[in-house]
Amino acid sequence: MEIAYIPSPSQGVLHLGPIPLRGYAFCIIIGVFVAVWLGNKRWIARGGRPGTTADIAVWAVPFGLVGGRLYHVITDYELYFSEGRDWVDAFKIWQGGLGIWGAIALGAVGAWIGCRRRGIPLPAWADALAPGIVFAQAIGRWGNWFNQELYGKETDLPWALKITSAADGRVPGLYQPTFLYESLWCVGVGFLVIWADRRFKLGHGRAFALYVAAYCVGRFWIEYLRVDEAHHILGMRLNNWTAIVVFILAVVYLVLSARMRPGREEVVEPLGPGEGDDAAAVDGGPVDLEKAEPEPVDGDAEPADAEVVESDGSPESDESRESSADEAESAKKS
Repeated sequence: MEIAYIPSPSQGVLHLGPIPLRGYAFCIIIGVFVAVWLGNKRWIARGGRPGTTADIAVWAVPFGLVGGRLYHVITDYELYFSEGRDWVDAFKIWQGGLGIWGAIALGAVGAWIGCRRRGIPLPAWADALAPGIVFAQAIGRWGNWFNQELYGKETDLPWALKITSAADGRVPGLYQPTFLYESLWCVGVGFLVIWADRRFKLGHGRAFALYVAAYCVGRFWIEYLRVDEAHHILGMRLNNWTAIVVFILAVVYLVLSARMRPGREEVVEPLGPGEGDDAAAVDGGPVDLEKAEPEPVDGDAEPADAEVVESDGSPESDESRESSADEAESAKKS
């Protein structure tokens, strides 16, 4: 008896006249905006300049989309190049199918190009973007819900996902909502990275490496629940092996980076024209300390600790000085 379950949308696309509005595409777009917005805030907090994150994202996002699609097509080539399939579907990214491993790998190449053009160290930029990227993944996973794909084994749990579509070999029924598990896991990883970065002042790419390692842990057990077609190696899904290898690489990087380059970068972005680190804020405005002229000093001025006694020219003051001098002379004779 079905007491409770997560319903699936009746369709993953709405048509606004001739324009199709696809839920999967909207999730990807919203995720990108969240990543850039949060990354920009973290970059500025690290000492970077506003707008730099968006400039580099112009390179990273297209590379990431291409890399994610390439990984999916290569690892699931039979969906596009086997008998009865249309290879043109390999370009229909809006229908779903992005591999996070390829997206991160090729997206890093695009980010490297953008960082190099701005004279910025890629590890520092990656640290600032890490939480935003994983939050974007959390949002993007809801695109699988719109497409009724990548669900897990059959279950009678009250939070089971109800699949209603019979397209592409699907069997309607109640299944593990692996998209929801991964979405929640990604949110937890994002907050973990933010906390660890504040607590331990992670730098030189270690915040990004922590994100990668933590994500791989969750992806491993979530991948184990999935029932969609996948290549297997030694009885495990390909993505499980990928998660293991990437997890080991991320942990090794964390350890070696902490030993070789402890601490955090002091400067993450070069200063722009007219911006100097020898400027100080005085009276609400910047002053160049090297060009600032010193206050004029009167050479005839007496030292501050010298006692100066001036006469006002009156007879009383002259008599007082003479009386004081006579008393001093008498004291010496006695």
